[in-house]
Amino acid sequence: MNVLVINAGSSSLKYQLLNPETGDLLAKGLCERIGIDGKFTYKPQLPGKEKLDAVDVAMPTHSEAIKAVLDALADPKNGVVASMKEIDAVGHRVVHGGEKFAASVVINEDVMRAIEECNPLAPLHNPANIIGIKACQELMPGVPMVAVFDTAFHQTMPPVAYTYALPYEYYEKDKVRRYGFHGTSHKYVAQRAADMLGKPVENLKLISCHLGNGSSVTAVNGGKSVDTSMGFTPLAGVPMGTRSGDLDAGILEYLMNKYGMNITEMLTVLNKKSGVQGVSGVSSDFRDLGSAAAEGNSRAALAIDMFNYNVKKYIGAYAAAMGGVDAIIFTAGVGENDANQRMAIASGLEFMGVKMDEDANKVRGEERVISAADSKVKVLLIPTNEELMIAMDTAALVK
Repeated sequence: MNVLVINAGSSSLKYQLLNPETGDLLAKGLCERIGIDGKFTYKPQLPGKEKLDAVDVAMPTHSEAIKAVLDALADPKNGVVASMKEIDAVGHRVVHGGEKFAASVVINEDVMRAIEECNPLAPLHNPANIIGIKACQELMPGVPMVAVFDTAFHQTMPPVAYTYALPYEYYEKDKVRRYGFHGTSHKYVAQRAADMLGKPVENLKLISCHLGNGSSVTAVNGGKSVDTSMGFTPLAGVPMGTRSGDLDAGILEYLMNKYGMNITEMLTVLNKKSGVQGVSGVSSDFRDLGSAAAEGNSRAALAIDMFNYNVKKYIGAYAAAMGGVDAIIFTAGVGENDANQRMAIASGLEFMGVKMDEDANKVRGEERVISAADSKVKVLLIPTNEELMIAMDTAALVK
């Protein structure tokens, strides 16, 4: 079975064609500047096939972008399938499913309406996801489509974890609560961790650290999310590339009054000018921060230390909430590739049974155990694969 995975943004569209049964990636790419001038990238993974790198393709709407993808996949010379008939299903990443969806679901009219009802909860993402779905439906009639939600994995959180200490009617009437994100990634690495440890995921207590430009930490007990650092929006939790993470809400009133900002301007500061970029004044990219810190930039060093410190605090909190932990997982851009930050986060956790292996930790993007052989709590490096998880969910539903 071949599954096309689509991740549609407002002016971009990422895609991959995978076989979820074998895990084989057939092709991947990106459509950029949709609605402007259109740039198309196509990277076939089969030998003898030529790639296209940011070539000009007219994309006034997402429909033209999807058509460019389908044309490339089935191209007689450089395609990876003989025809569109070999694309059996489409899996769509949808950011927010609210409380309506605790699992992936085959898309129909009722599902589309429910996704649209979640638009106020993710105004930058859900409308774009819907556009991508409709474009595929138009060009691929009869092909089953599945929605895979970033929030679904976290719907197993108990009320004590997802309820905010606000007047309860805001939850009852407006669904203000912790939702959490990166759920597809956390679900994937939790399942891989169980495979690596040779134990059923139902018997494990795991802490998954998805660390990148956007970061979240999740407590996974028995294969289910029981708490997570992101909240009502992806702004909460640890400091991120440009997002502030947790802070005292009173700061907003103070800064807005002092500098005459409205709420839109304040949220721009919190979402796009804060995090490690705001603290360092250098960059939102941890690689740039590492280079600057090595050259003596104290603010860049402080930004890295703050990030590591906050991740460590969440690990400790979730170990306490679950009454222990069997394994800690590092994944995503920083988690997979920065050995120094992994070591900094794990150091000092010896009291709870963590003992790192410095040599094993000197690796990038490779699935392996990076804790010492006698570590009571295992530490795992697991490259995430959200697209494969989406393809697997899609295949399981459409079969």
